[in-house]
Amino acid sequence: MLSKSQIKLIKSLSQKKFRNKHRLFIVEGIKGVQEFINSDFEIVSIYVTDANLKVSEKYLTIIDEKDLKKISFLSTPQKALGVFKIPEDKDAEIKTLTVVLDGVRDPGNLGTIIRLCDWFGVENIICSKDTVDCYNPKVVQASMGSLTRVKVLYKDIREVLERNKEIPVFGAMLEGDNIYSEKLPEKAFILMGNEANGISEEMQEYISKPLTIPQFGKIKETESLNVATATSIILSEFRRNASIER
Repeated sequence: MLSKSQIKLIKSLSQKKFRNKHRLFIVEGIKGVQEFINSDFEIVSIYVTDANLKVSEKYLTIIDEKDLKKISFLSTPQKALGVFKIPEDKDAEIKTLTVVLDGVRDPGNLGTIIRLCDWFGVENIICSKDTVDCYNPKVVQASMGSLTRVKVLYKDIREVLERNKEIPVFGAMLEGDNIYSEKLPEKAFILMGNEANGISEEMQEYISKPLTIPQFGKIKETESLNVATATSIILSEFRRNASIER
């Protein structure tokens, strides 16, 4: 049975200020929890309604479904909830493609972008300080375990780009060069902007090459692409170009 203090602590982790205070975050679902158990993330505690997880018993607490509902952030709890430590934010070595996010606010978008980077072999995502927290439960859920393989770092993105001036910055813009007509390098920053306002004016000055995904539909009033959808197309095109060059 869970104590009131355990319930209070876990529920508090829905808020960024308490995640930062305790340096803890949660993962839900058997598959997701197991991926984090098998990763470099440090385990604090694991709560399950059965013992169908490969983890040391010192971390494991078996609870009933009623208790799981008390600590779950899902409308339908998924048999397991893990509490893990948030690692220290380290500097990233820029070896190849790196995604840079300028003010992305939607948890679902960030979670999807993390999954996309995992799929396309992008090791690092550099986020502005006002980008949604990657340890938000909705982001963790949407990333579906990819957070264990992709480093998400929160930095002053201007400083990062200033330190790496030799690396070109490709910015996703409504007015830019057709991505399908461009020769794209293997090593680059891909700068993606806020869902409503795009890339901020102060970051636009760092763009070496503005890129646009052309619209083929005839209705010009069609909404611009979702930031996660645009990221998937851009990453795919960069990887396709790299494979052609080989």
